[in-house]
Amino acid sequence: MTELPQRIDRSLPRDEQLRLLAEGARLIRRRNLRLIERAGLGHVGGDLSAADIVATLYLAVLDVDPANPDLPGRDRFVMSKGHSSGVLYTTLAACGFFDAALLDDYMQPLSPLNGHPDRKKVPGVEANTGPLGHGLPIAVGMAIAARMDGSDRRTFCLVGDGELQEGSNWEALMAGGHRGLDRLTAIVDRNGLQQGAPTEETSRLEPLADKARAFGWAVAEVDGHDHRALLDLFEALPVETGRPSFVIAHTHKGNAVSFMRDRVEWHHKVPSADEVRAALEELV
Repeated sequence: MTELPQRIDRSLPRDEQLRLLAEGARLIRRRNLRLIERAGLGHVGGDLSAADIVATLYLAVLDVDPANPDLPGRDRFVMSKGHSSGVLYTTLAACGFFDAALLDDYMQPLSPLNGHPDRKKVPGVEANTGPLGHGLPIAVGMAIAARMDGSDRRTFCLVGDGELQEGSNWEALMAGGHRGLDRLTAIVDRNGLQQGAPTEETSRLEPLADKARAFGWAVAEVDGHDHRALLDLFEALPVETGRPSFVIAHTHKGNAVSFMRDRVEWHHKVPSADEVRAALEELV
């Protein structure tokens, strides 16, 4: 089994944190490829585009305790693009939410590691997602609940850019902006590709930043593969006091593997054994 990273000691010097974060994301990508190869199923392109975001959050930002995954005061992370379950499970295993040996059962019959995450089956999963457009409304509800509880816990939600074609997201954006939920952060995995075509050919999203601002959100744009930029941004949240944060993370489908990068077919194509070997050679 490929080695997995561990959560980062935040008392370490910044450069060392960033080195460990880059190494952690590399190891997560390697294990993710093996996971999909073994299952013969998965969404490798979206996993690889989201890997740096998810790794940064779990390894260095989120206030969570894998030994006590249901602590009331924990931060929440909702993976709204639930088809990218592979990178979520790999990262949760790296953090110690469950035994990493279970990754070998990904998508197997009766495995808790379904193709879409299930909070009743997998420690660390906060919401059942997969039908697109569900995660952000749930995250808004979580943020409202935190305010009602008088809690300072934070809520993060990662959505796919193609997923923003679902109207439920815009209802959630309207509600979050109206309530000024500044402990809530929506992160868009803006790789520009969805199943079968670029997002802008399917249903145009731009000007996305202007649309989010019009709904009352404070907007930041970031390179979604730059660990320093991601960490700096997440540590400085909210983008603006009194408004929820809308982070547009510019990413590449299949990032870090040359023959997958920015190729629409890798939305759901499963790599062959030879392709996995070639990809792993690039991820050394």
